[in-house]
Amino acid sequence: MSTPYQEALGRTLIERSIREKIVIVGVTLDKHTDEQTEESLDELERLVDTAGADVVARLTQRRQAPDPATYIGKGKVDELKATCLAVDADTVVFDNELSPAQQFNLEKTLGRTAIDRTAVILDIFAQNSHTLEGKAQVELALMRYRLPRIRRGASAGLTQQGGGIGTRGPGETKLETDRRRINDRIAKLERELRELQRTRDEQRKGRSRSGLASVTIVGYTNAGKSTLLNYLTNAGVLVENRLFATLDPTTRRLALPGGEPVLLTDTVGFIKRLPHTLIEAFKSTLEVATESDLLLHVVDSSAVDPESQIVAVREVLGEIGANKVPELLVFNKMDADPDTAKRMVYEHEGSVAVSAATGAGIDELLRTVADRVRSLTAVVELLVPYERGDVMASIHREGEVVSTAHEDGGIRVRARLADASRGRLTEFVVSPS
Repeated sequence: MSTPYQEALGRTLIERSIREKIVIVGVTLDKHTDEQTEESLDELERLVDTAGADVVARLTQRRQAPDPATYIGKGKVDELKATCLAVDADTVVFDNELSPAQQFNLEKTLGRTAIDRTAVILDIFAQNSHTLEGKAQVELALMRYRLPRIRRGASAGLTQQGGGIGTRGPGETKLETDRRRINDRIAKLERELRELQRTRDEQRKGRSRSGLASVTIVGYTNAGKSTLLNYLTNAGVLVENRLFATLDPTTRRLALPGGEPVLLTDTVGFIKRLPHTLIEAFKSTLEVATESDLLLHVVDSSAVDPESQIVAVREVLGEIGANKVPELLVFNKMDADPDTAKRMVYEHEGSVAVSAATGAGIDELLRTVADRVRSLTAVVELLVPYERGDVMASIHREGEVVSTAHEDGGIRVRARLADASRGRLTEFVVSPS
């Protein structure tokens, strides 16, 4: 028997040849500007395109507060219905989050599917996640999102069976059994993810015992994180000019200019208003950021508003508890707009500008990372007997040798070592400095 996630992927492959027609809707609420709404709609249009559909029209409205029944006012609903008929739209996508009741009322009035930004992002994740853990995380997020939206329809309660953006994932059966079925599935997925997390924790403990510093790449989606990882480590990670091209974390070993190695990990891209259901589902994956020694926060310096993207990423980092990890801002794509990249570096002290596509600025980035990592490790002094070449090899492999001096009792070494390495070499430590 196939899982809802497998059913979702099956429908996805069929529907790619028939692109849906989408009308997008944005509402400017009291605290926001029309320019912010338009910018957000531009991003929503890119999300819709990534999901495999075409935006054929967009509508906007300014309101003090959302309408409780339909989010937009009655007159705007009538205008939206007329627009959908004129362009033969299949689906309406709201940039703002819809409540289950608002979604139901809109679909009843419009006579077509009405979804929100969250549903589009979940749909993209459903298409792009490939590992066992990633699939389980996406399905869990889908289930949690769908559960409050189950409702009884005109024919024994079958809804959202037509396919398309926002409908990939679990289908629905009778209302009386559907909630129990989804709750059971949620519980099963949570158990599976706890088991997978235990495996991931063991892997992390193994990396921690290696004594290597951990550096994690974070950033807004499509900022060039995977391109940077590939350039630095030849990781071979998929790189595409679209949102959320890669979801599964990849870790590679990187040698810094001083010779000391670090573990470099790429993570899923963030976005403004990243659905809370996804953050919760992906917490075990995102924990790699919370346990890092340094975050490389990659920013697309050629973006329309890179500052707002920095804020969005930091909000997610705060939500997962990684906001206290040291951060290095890396302004990528300097080849596209060198002047803006230079200005951003000037405005953010300690940051660097690079082009992961051409390699410009990479040497400076590596030097800066090396300096940051060294500042996180203490310098210790060790006296290593001449016959213990294995210990000297370990010091060179796991840390940075600052100086050496030959004495009667052995080699006196001053080196920067991580806590784990220093603990293993306690018997040779003369005095920490």
